[in-house]
Amino acid sequence: MKCRPLALYITPGQRADIKGAVALAGSLPPVQYLLADKAYDANHFRGVLMNRKIEPVIPSTANRKTKIPHDETRYKHRNTVERMFGRIKDWRRIATRYDKNAENFFSAICLAALLCFWI
Repeated sequence: MKCRPLALYITPGQRADIKGAVALAGSLPPVQYLLADKAYDANHFRGVLMNRKIEPVIPSTANRKTKIPHDETRYKHRNTVERMFGRIKDWRRIATRYDKNAENFFSAICLAALLCFWI
């Protein structure tokens, strides 16, 4: 695992991240598994992944009546996702959301990702 972003999408601060994940699901490369935390445990998102033949490795939320099992061994590798975000947030401009304009902020994220992972 190279710990690199595959696609980037910015959502308004008051919007749930899962809405961005659903929007990005169509741009995922052919993969077998998608690792995500409990915030992405929604039937509609799992359905999007299953339609693309991607197995969700997402633990169930505490309030889900019927727990959906997930591969705990695979889930331990989710820290690579957190490390990727951590490397991008090493850039103070991004960690503090210095840019208030969404286009400028997104450009800064793209530049940081380029410098962190491809140079």
